[in-house]
Amino acid sequence: MAKNNEYNKVSVLIVGGGPAGLACAIQLKSEKPEIDVCVIDKSAEPGNHNLSGAVLEGEALHTLLDSAVPGWQESEAAKDVLGKKVDKDNVMFFLGKKLSFNIFFVIKLAKRLGLSFGQMIHKGDYIVSISKLTKWMGQIAKDLGAEVLPGFAGADIILDGTAERSVGVKLVDQGLDREGNKQLNFVEGEVINSKFVVLAEGCDGLLTEKFIEKAKLQRQSPQLYSVGVKEVIKVSSEQYQKFGDDRVVHAMGYPIWVPFVGPGMFGGGICYPVGDDHIAVGMIVGADWKYCDFNPQDALTNFKNHRFIKQFIDGGEVVETGAKMIPEGGYYAVPRDPQTGTIGKGNVLILGDGAGFVNMLKIKGLHNAIDSGIKAGQAIAETINNPEAAAARYTELIDQSAVAGEMESAKSFRQTVARFGPLQGMPLSIFGGLLPRFRVEGDYEAMTIARYRLKPNQQFDKDTFTAMAATEHREEQPSHLTILDSEVCKTKCTPRFNSPCITFCPAGVYEMVHDEVEPANPSNCLHCKSCQRKCPFDNIRWTVPEGGGGPRYKRM
Repeated sequence: MAKNNEYNKVSVLIVGGGPAGLACAIQLKSEKPEIDVCVIDKSAEPGNHNLSGAVLEGEALHTLLDSAVPGWQESEAAKDVLGKKVDKDNVMFFLGKKLSFNIFFVIKLAKRLGLSFGQMIHKGDYIVSISKLTKWMGQIAKDLGAEVLPGFAGADIILDGTAERSVGVKLVDQGLDREGNKQLNFVEGEVINSKFVVLAEGCDGLLTEKFIEKAKLQRQSPQLYSVGVKEVIKVSSEQYQKFGDDRVVHAMGYPIWVPFVGPGMFGGGICYPVGDDHIAVGMIVGADWKYCDFNPQDALTNFKNHRFIKQFIDGGEVVETGAKMIPEGGYYAVPRDPQTGTIGKGNVLILGDGAGFVNMLKIKGLHNAIDSGIKAGQAIAETINNPEAAAARYTELIDQSAVAGEMESAKSFRQTVARFGPLQGMPLSIFGGLLPRFRVEGDYEAMTIARYRLKPNQQFDKDTFTAMAATEHREEQPSHLTILDSEVCKTKCTPRFNSPCITFCPAGVYEMVHDEVEPANPSNCLHCKSCQRKCPFDNIRWTVPEGGGGPRYKRM
């Protein structure tokens, strides 16, 4: 990894090969080509674990590539990844199974009036596959001299005795059997020592959350999440042409929010073109839902059967699926050092979705992830001889950037909706910065015995969904999913809520085995981590499996 031939030492170690981490690598190698930079990612290949909407504001990416790759816009890769732009921006409200209203005019009016909702405009943005974008950015980083190593999973972040800085990252052990015993091919996870550690793991990253705890960083408000499930559907040429190569649909209302009569969940559906007669359809639901029998895939089924959506996808073939969480807590949920206010500490920086840089008023975070990667690269370049100052400089750059401006503008939005529900919270959130910071509970605390009244007639086929995500794990390894206390399941969760993890896990990992809830199918896991954040008793923990496991997204 390093030029000094010590393979376990590197100047800059970036954990996470998504847009934020790769942007950091590209920026840093552009400014300081001589610095050795290594990006590790737990996926089998670049882009395999990246799933998003994805509508991308181009400014940050343009800024990054203009300095790193002159003439990049003429490359075939750029034309492939960035070949579609939003021209038809449909913001829909669905009322029941058939009625739909395009309320984009309301968004345009809000923008003219300077109201917060005016940010929810996507016209002119790129329509991208984030997995393809990530693969392209990974190749650029490699061409500039960074090492980009898929299949390497970090198990822990190692701090020095003062807990003020990191000395490196320990990789996961390889070659253990299901009981944790060493097999003949056992290899202990190495510690990669590094002057700088950049945490760019994405939403709810394992090392990020460990570092927050070890370094005693704090959030002013709990991180809130949403769960997204998505399908890529092969449709007829006529259906694809009818939808168009330049349209995106964001829909609220049915099937997760019906004013006054319920259900009352935050989120909505998405629909956008993928190319080559493929359309992506998804459902994003705030993880503070209260219905113990709710599954976002049931809402996706209802969404696909709505008359407006069905016309574009009816009879189509699902060719790829996926699931992930999105951090929605915004400004108040960004983890900072309580003494210095740094986003990270010492020589450790937290980027992108790991920091929570998603602007829920825009329903976007990808541009902020890339921008945070740029700022991290700049900060490291400036502090290369003083690593302990890196987090402070990075935070200065973030706080002076468009990222901070966006986070500030939406700082009370998600908490207001969480506190009052969509019916009251959405109108109240218009007042934005005038509102106080409402105290909210964690997503897992919101569960009740209420039932989702719009359950579809058909059972969702989780086996096919999992197969279409192409997820794989070595079967003979310890489960990376742990139920902390089985008695809690037996005496509290199952009697009261009927074991909701069995229902809401998109991959069917959890089952009732001999009257006990178990993560019976860990090899199905899609790494969305919904179970860890939605178990109503906070009784499930996700740890990293061996490198190379998990989904293998191509079009997402």
